[in-house]
Amino acid sequence: MVKIRLKRMGAKKAPFYRIIVADSRSPRDGRFIEELGVYNPLTNPVEIKVDAERVQQWVKNGAQPTDTVRGLLKKAGVL
Repeated sequence: MVKIRLKRMGAKKAPFYRIIVADSRSPRDGRFIEELGVYNPLTNPVEIKVDAERVQQWVKNGAQPTDTVRGLLKKAGVL
C-alpha cells in the first residue's frame, strides 16, 4: 500500500520533516516515491508547505495519508 507520511530530517534535537509518498513497507527515512512538501515544527508559526495538486492526485489514486499527515494537510487547507 502507498502511504503519504513524514520523513525526518535535520540535526539531533532540531527536526524538520518532509512530506513524502512511500510504500508502506519501506523504512521511515528510506526509499520514497515522491516528495510533496515540508513541515517545520520549530518555527513560529509552524511552517507547512505542500504541493496541493500532487497531494490530491495521490489521494485520488489511492494513497493513504497517516493520521499525523492528515492533520497537517487539513491545517494547510489541502484536505
